[in-house]
Amino acid sequence: MDTDGTVSRAGAARTGSTAPTPVQKAGPSAAVSVPPAGARPAPVGVEPSLDPRAGSGAGAPVRPAAAAPAAAARPVGPRRARLLVTRLDPWSVMKTAFMLSVSIGIVVLMATALLWWTLDVTGVFAAIGRTVDDVAGSGTSSFDFQSFVGFSRIMGTALVLTAIEIVLGSALATLFAFLYNLSVGLTGGLEVTLSEDA
Repeated sequence: MDTDGTVSRAGAARTGSTAPTPVQKAGPSAAVSVPPAGARPAPVGVEPSLDPRAGSGAGAPVRPAAAAPAAAARPVGPRRARLLVTRLDPWSVMKTAFMLSVSIGIVVLMATALLWWTLDVTGVFAAIGRTVDDVAGSGTSSFDFQSFVGFSRIMGTALVLTAIEIVLGSALATLFAFLYNLSVGLTGGLEVTLSEDA
């Protein structure tokens, strides 16, 4: 027996035992097992492999696994971004305003034609003309309401107003783009919040 309280390898060979012989130390410590003869001791600080793919070697070293970084908690719900509109391209604004003005003009013309046709079919223009003749007198009155509200006159007026609307809308939108670009230095721009679709 050695001084550390374990049985020497020679003694174990003489007795014919191949299993480790635990021997109690003199003291409160637990039993210490002696490895069998011929076994390579495992390196200090390295645990034996527990992976079955590592082979049958009892002392195959395993690299310690690196600690996985904690995943950052993502916010629940759609992401949002706050942006600033710092410049408006005047040419793009003019083209967009022109197309919108033309669309509005077409809608106005169609609505005017539909309204005139509805009033003419229902006899509203004829009733208003008779009322005007009764009030002013048919013999002395030279005012013809039916010709005053004729289709060509009404549609011509609507076409002129539509052309004015297209020109003024495009010009005012372009002027607004120039003024906005000049004011960005003072106001910082228009703040817009963008969000993902949930």
